[in-house]
Amino acid sequence: MNASPNASASPVHVGIVGATGLVGTLMRETLAQRGFPVASLRLFASARSAGRLLPWQGADIAVEEANTADYAGLDIVFFSAGGSTSRALAEKVAAAGATVIDNSSAWRADPDVPLVVSEVNPEALTSIPKGIVANPNCTTMAAIPVLGPLHKAAGLTRMVASTYQAASGGGVAGVEELEEQIRTTGPDSAKLAHDGTAVAFPAPKKWAVPLAFNVVPFNYVLAEEGYTEEELKLRDETRKILDIPDLPVSGTCVRVPVYTGHSLSINAQFERDMSVADATDILTKAPGVVLADIPNPLHASGQDPVFVGRIRKDPTVQNGLAFFVTGDNLRKGAALNAVQIAEALLQR
Repeated sequence: MNASPNASASPVHVGIVGATGLVGTLMRETLAQRGFPVASLRLFASARSAGRLLPWQGADIAVEEANTADYAGLDIVFFSAGGSTSRALAEKVAAAGATVIDNSSAWRADPDVPLVVSEVNPEALTSIPKGIVANPNCTTMAAIPVLGPLHKAAGLTRMVASTYQAASGGGVAGVEELEEQIRTTGPDSAKLAHDGTAVAFPAPKKWAVPLAFNVVPFNYVLAEEGYTEEELKLRDETRKILDIPDLPVSGTCVRVPVYTGHSLSINAQFERDMSVADATDILTKAPGVVLADIPNPLHASGQDPVFVGRIRKDPTVQNGLAFFVTGDNLRKGAALNAVQIAEALLQR
């Protein structure tokens, strides 16, 4: 893993809201792994987690209750506690003097909040009117490091994408639901299902139908003209990050029985023709991107970059390319990009 470019920078006071969750835990680990210059670290979570001790650099830090804490003195505060918490607390924390880097969907659509992928649009950090910076959805995050340099070279005009999203995108509850469905039905469930025998799964909670030995082409709730909120996030966040306000995007977001790693099958159309060889050369040089013969979530899990492969012409449209991308939804899709945003802020 690459060391932080700010290892020699003056240390800053850091907080993490949602410190006990999957992404909050990974944020803490990523700060340490990249040598981020932390002068002090404070950890925040819900009242039920207050007082819990979490390790940091050979010592233990007591978790504070997020709703009642005093955030004065902090320079950077990472939020990964869900949209309702971010909406309730982010402006308060920013008003106390910190720059908030928020991992929820609460502020992504706000025109006064930059939505940043560190390798693609760090210039958006020039203006942070509310003291809040938004991290993209973890599915969008897998696609943008690939789409960004291709758009710069040839002008993206249209995108159709189908996703293959891991259970951990639904947090601890998503992972636990998948594990419960597998465990409760036993090791022979896949064979029984394949043979046409009815399998008694526990009632699904996170998704509309069981995820184990299955795929779920319906993520959460409908929002607009038959598209779900997850699909609209992919559309709207791609438009904002790449600064293409009217980009036509059609997404189908599918949950798959994978623990870690979001993938997308993308058909992209461009203003100008671009050969497969040219696209491959561009992506070979793109920061945060690695070419792979068969990009897959098992390989991407625990890795910093996103992986792209199966690059080929899309013969159904003019100037079209088809390709497959995958990335660790917890790491680059959330924690790592947030820390990279903080590194970019220190550089500025």
